[in-house]
Amino acid sequence: MKARTGVRTGAWLGAIASLGATSSVTAQQPLRLDTQMFVERTTTDLNGRPRRVLASANRLQPGDQLIVLLNWRNEGSMPLRDAAVTRALPRGQELDLDDPAMQISVDGGAHWGRLDQFILPTPLGGTRRAVASDVTHVRWTLPDAAAGQTGRISYRATIR
Repeated sequence: MKARTGVRTGAWLGAIASLGATSSVTAQQPLRLDTQMFVERTTTDLNGRPRRVLASANRLQPGDQLIVLLNWRNEGSMPLRDAAVTRALPRGQELDLDDPAMQISVDGGAHWGRLDQFILPTPLGGTRRAVASDVTHVRWTLPDAAAGQTGRISYRATIR
């Protein structure tokens, strides 16, 4: 893991506040999104055993594990079909890419796929495989949903 330095908490709070504004839903569906964010912290209980707890995401530090929950609801009167939720990833946040349903982009949302599918140019004219820090956007295709149906998407990221 590389060293993480130079991240200001105030800058992260601004980036986190913008997360709700950076979501979009394709196909102009009547979809409501609510975002909840937590930091997973490890504490020690009275017996000296480590315990994982979720804390408010109002104070972030490099190395923190951020958990983001996206709760969605089809508020339309028709079934939801062919919809996707897209989120811009703030700088300094590195996704946990284990979710097979997650599609990523390394070029601002122009192309989508899995991380191992992207080859990027290098400054000297060569190419290299994309890495997690290259991700600019993340997207999930939603299942078809009847009117009123709800669902949840969650993902993890590390604050760099």
